[in-house]
Amino acid sequence: MGRLGLGGHFRGLAARLDGVFGADGVFAHDRLRFVDFVDDVEELLEEVAWQEGADKKAADGFEEYMLQHYS
Repeated sequence: MGRLGLGGHFRGLAARLDGVFGADGVFAHDRLRFVDFVDDVEELLEEVAWQEGADKKAADGFEEYMLQHYS
């Protein structure tokens, strides 16, 4: 992320996602509800949109889409 110039946008991302995925890369449902994970990711996207000078609404629909397709 840092080499792409995006490091500032994702401060704390690793800490927020720590333990969400197992060593095999599979989402760890026993550690966090999927709906809570999707909500957290949408908040991160809203932060990135705000930092880029866009409206937070740029991330609207992410949570609904994810829950409809992957829940």
